[in-house]
Amino acid sequence: MTVRGQGRGGRNSEFLLSLAIHLEGLDGVYALAADTDGIDGSEDNAGALIGPDTLGRATVRRLNARRHLAENDAYGFFASLDDLLVTGPTRTNVNDYRVVLVT
Repeated sequence: MTVRGQGRGGRNSEFLLSLAIHLEGLDGVYALAADTDGIDGSEDNAGALIGPDTLGRATVRRLNARRHLAENDAYGFFASLDDLLVTGPTRTNVNDYRVVLVT
């Protein structure tokens, strides 16, 4: 991930925002990405969740996914949708966890 903007969020949230944009219009795909230590980058979330309705809900709330991605503000995007995954610090740092479910 190359930081270009002044937004908030870590690599897992940014991965999901980019994935949501690339999957736009594709039904039946859900994804979760999180850090096992409970902290995505320097934020208070472990990661986030996306589903087929993510960009549609964002449009209703007048959120521009591409602008949030360009500003490295995945945290702000997912916080506005209430799609952040917040676990609190786990005091373990095994790895990042990413899962995609296709139904």
